[in-house]
Amino acid sequence: MELAIDATGLERRFGDFVAVDGVDLAVQRGEIYGFLGPNGAGKSTTSRMLCTLTSLSGGRATVAGFDIARQPGQVRLRIGAALQSAALDDQQTGTELLRQQGRYYGLTRAEIDRRIDDLRGLVDIGVALDERIKTYSGGMKRRVDLAAALIHNPEVLFLDEPTTGLDPASRAKVWDEVQRLNTELGMTIFLTTQYLEEADALAGRVGIIDRGKIIAEGTPAELKRSIGADVITVRVNDVARAEPVIAAIPGIDGVEVRGDELLAATADGPANVSPIAVALAGAGVRVRALTLREPTLDDVFLTLTGQHLEGEAA
Repeated sequence: MELAIDATGLERRFGDFVAVDGVDLAVQRGEIYGFLGPNGAGKSTTSRMLCTLTSLSGGRATVAGFDIARQPGQVRLRIGAALQSAALDDQQTGTELLRQQGRYYGLTRAEIDRRIDDLRGLVDIGVALDERIKTYSGGMKRRVDLAAALIHNPEVLFLDEPTTGLDPASRAKVWDEVQRLNTELGMTIFLTTQYLEEADALAGRVGIIDRGKIIAEGTPAELKRSIGADVITVRVNDVARAEPVIAAIPGIDGVEVRGDELLAATADGPANVSPIAVALAGAGVRVRALTLREPTLDDVFLTLTGQHLEGEAA
């Protein structure tokens, strides 16, 4: 299958600081690819290089079949980008913004009219398009920025943390819109995010980047299976006393403290729930809650890097 994004050895240096360090990417056409990592990991810099907004220090890449360094104009005609900081004129209406964007791409008035009609429903804007952007909520500004990125029906859409700062209801709407763009239009989407549940819900494959390098790649399910552990969460009244008790149980691979909770990693969760409860009762530790769950992408990130991603996103 032809690749929508094909990158080899991408590098970006700022003086002595290496922001992106030899990144390889192969994103299939029609795929939602999640690019996951903490702040400062190199996500946005990689995205900006692929969008031809930041020059490369090394490596090569094609987007929609065109070289980002040698054919940036051809790349820009075929991509849409909704980046972290939306450059919106508060005095314009949403319709005026979309018409202006359409003219930049050489669309005729009739083509722009058709695209605006399509986008009203596709990104859940409706009649608000005819109101001034200064009256929009944060969620509405994100959606009109997304509409502007879609006005020319791009082959590849770059979304850089599209739901950062949004309330849960607005975030869910953006998720729905991203899924519709992919399923109904077959659009390739490169989704940069630090929200684990966002990558889990939307992306067919995920690349995890840390300190400028991709450290893992695969489907969310594959990445979770790769660490080979269930997680037993125990809420107790005495964490300090409970931790060594749980750690001493055969089959427990590690224990981590989070507030009044302990997270025990084990290869066989169902077999270890009862021994944990019995051991804590024998030690006089009161158990308030005990749950078993499968690993999350945060558990994957913790295993690979020794730090949590969820804390960064929160």
